[in-house]
Amino acid sequence: MKKDINSRKDIKLIISKFYDKLLVDEKMNPFFEEIVTQNQLEHHLEIISDFWNDIIFDTMSYQSNVMQKHLHKNSFLNFTKEHFTIWISYFFDTIDTSFIGENSEMMKSRAQSIATVMQLKMNIYNNS
Repeated sequence: MKKDINSRKDIKLIISKFYDKLLVDEKMNPFFEEIVTQNQLEHHLEIISDFWNDIIFDTMSYQSNVMQKHLHKNSFLNFTKEHFTIWISYFFDTIDTSFIGENSEMMKSRAQSIATVMQLKMNIYNNS
């Protein structure tokens, strides 16, 4: 029986399984090559887990600007609408595989909102 997301440990599990999918996807992998080659994946997963922990549990762990980091990456490796579609699909699937409930739905809803805002800021929201 599935449970709701109840802890940072649950979030870390989601993020780890989500990145397992991203890293084997040939369209998504290039965005993470530098992190992997510099042996920074585990550190990156901790930072992303802090980000989502702040959103779900109203903590204050994440100390960076998620939008600025993605805009910077976009300046030399262009995101497309397809990248966001893949990202959301993997993210939702990862959550839905193991979790169900209010926090699970909040995490998916916020992910969709964040993806939409990023696409708007990158001027790719209405592009095919």
